[in-house]
Amino acid sequence: MRKPEWLKTKVPIGKQYLGVREIVEKNNLHTICTSGHCPNMAECWGRGTATLMILGDVCTRACKFCNVKTGRPLPADLEEPERVAESVRKMGVKHCVITSVDRDDLEDGGAAIWALTIRRMKAVNPATTIETLIPDFDGREDLIQQVIDAGPEVVSHNLETVRRITPIVRSKARYDLSLDVLEYIAASGKRTKTGIMVGLGETEAEVLETMDDVRARGVEVFTIGQYLQPTKRHLSVVEFVTPEQFEKYRVAGLEKGFRYVESSPLVRSSYHAEKHVL
Repeated sequence: MRKPEWLKTKVPIGKQYLGVREIVEKNNLHTICTSGHCPNMAECWGRGTATLMILGDVCTRACKFCNVKTGRPLPADLEEPERVAESVRKMGVKHCVITSVDRDDLEDGGAAIWALTIRRMKAVNPATTIETLIPDFDGREDLIQQVIDAGPEVVSHNLETVRRITPIVRSKARYDLSLDVLEYIAASGKRTKTGIMVGLGETEAEVLETMDDVRARGVEVFTIGQYLQPTKRHLSVVEFVTPEQFEKYRVAGLEKGFRYVESSPLVRSSYHAEKHVL
């Protein structure tokens, strides 16, 4: 399907963008900005921010929407937490989002590296707030707690889509398991966040039902963005949702009691993440 005008973005350019790219490349870091073909990379990197992806760039799952490589990952890099912390210092950012690939090959799903990365971030960058966009850790509360105990300001876990479409879109994750993960995070007192994509064939009623499901579990921040097909191997776009419909979702979410709702075609889960700490 041909993209409508409202989905066109600027070509990445500018001194700040080039500076962030140089830091990422020199420190052998991975970002979901590049591997996920994020349409906001020009804007976010131009502000000196980036969503860093830890535990390598190879995922053990094969979700039908995601452009991250799938296969057998390399062993966890114990020096990565230090490189991430130092890179964030060089970027000079006030808020950092950290995410990761799924590491079902590791006994702890990578939770120890998660915790170490957050703690090193806090030690090297005490003024920087952190959002963690975590995998489901197979619902293991002891692993989720390791991330919470490390002290991020926001803990996020994406539901990705509505209940009906979840088995089609996500390779292993389950809708109700993700709800349980979100409920556990919210019960800890952490600012809890989730997001979905639209344009995969869901109905308006299903999106509103999903909002109700996560709000009932204590989620405070909800993001909605347009699904964009990264390659021909991935799921096709069923519909390009209009900006007017996204605004309708935003208003509905606020009426349902969410503290923040980011809803527009180019929104991704970490877009304007610095606002969600307050």
